[in-house]
Amino acid sequence: MFDALDRNLLRTVADLEGIPKGAYNIRKNGKLLAREVSANINIETNPEGTGIVVTIKPGTVNESVHIPVILSQAGLYDVVYNHFIIGENSDVTIIAGCGIHCGGLEPEGHAGIHEFHVGRKAKVTYVEKHFATGPGRGRRTLNPATKVFLAEGAHAEMELTQMGGVDEANRTNEAALGPGSVLLITERVMTDGDQTALSKNDIILSGENSRANMISRSVMKGNSKQTFYATIDALAKCFGHIECDAIIIDNGTNETIPSLKARHPDAELTHEASIGKIASEQLTKLMSLGLTYDEAVNRIIQGFLR
Repeated sequence: MFDALDRNLLRTVADLEGIPKGAYNIRKNGKLLAREVSANINIETNPEGTGIVVTIKPGTVNESVHIPVILSQAGLYDVVYNHFIIGENSDVTIIAGCGIHCGGLEPEGHAGIHEFHVGRKAKVTYVEKHFATGPGRGRRTLNPATKVFLAEGAHAEMELTQMGGVDEANRTNEAALGPGSVLLITERVMTDGDQTALSKNDIILSGENSRANMISRSVMKGNSKQTFYATIDALAKCFGHIECDAIIIDNGTNETIPSLKARHPDAELTHEASIGKIASEQLTKLMSLGLTYDEAVNRIIQGFLR
């Protein structure tokens, strides 16, 4: 079913060595490649034929669903609309991501638009990795978008990682939090050469005692550029925090713009941001242990993006 390119991409973006256990939906070059459902997790094509609807029964725990996308078709820009309905009192993990292999001069790209409705007291962990590779010179683009709606007491953790090789990325994240709900977003992006990455994040804390934490880690190499926008809008008694850290290597550039809007007297909002280079003391210490300069830089970057 999978050729060598497929297996490499699936291993990189979804930690898969073959067909996963449990429910899964694997998409290749804009078409369904493989699908399996479970007793508690159903996957079906949406009525428009443009994506999938994943429905997780209330009370489902300790189950996962894999929905990776892989591309290797020259000139293809694949757009998919996925809808996730997570039943109340469930606790599940969703593993997504997109891997691109470019072998020619034509561009390749993917836009995954994901909408999550997380039921009362449910928890979802969403893991998404993006990666592009190949000897081709075609432009590789990834434009993911997520919308998250959290019911009372719901909990969502989102790990969003861009691992390299993507020429242009434009990401949007939107979330609306109900009473007592919790959202944690951790975004890790590395760019090199002339690559660009833009991330726009809008979080609305509308429920009393809701909490949101947005963490961004960025590394810019070569002449690459990253821009990060994050807004937390507090409409009730709540807590929100934005944390942005960036490392610039070579001639990379970064613009970070956190925004906090308190529209309730009991809203508590904070942010912190830092942009800088790798400290020479760190490099010297690692190189004294026998690492080359490049090995020391890579070790520091890996620790920073962990």
